[in-house]
Amino acid sequence: MKFLISLHINQSVLDALTEEEKEALGNGVTAFMESTKKSGELIAAQALADPSQAAVVSVRGGQPVVTDGPFLESKEFLGGYYLIDVENKERAIELAAQVPDAAIEGLGVEVRQVMFSEGQLDA
Repeated sequence: MKFLISLHINQSVLDALTEEEKEALGNGVTAFMESTKKSGELIAAQALADPSQAAVVSVRGGQPVVTDGPFLESKEFLGGYYLIDVENKERAIELAAQVPDAAIEGLGVEVRQVMFSEGQLDA
């Protein structure tokens, strides 16, 4: 079963971390990725640019309309994700609890099952 572990970031929370806490967070991310690669459960991991670099695209009257920045007015934004392939939801939650962000008040780690990819239903 494939699951997406998404990282919801609040920049003010990250900015308030000490240098030691930031280093521990980075080291924890590296350790998490190494362990899930070794176990064969990590498919992909990506970090995303700051929302100020985003463009929102919608089509109105057959024409694309592009606006800058994030769609929602929120302190939190999607900062990255891990795509994993595991036995069940319980294992996905177990891995999500190992993501260093989960231990920091104000950051969010969400687990959501992938319903389909490349035209195939993932059940």
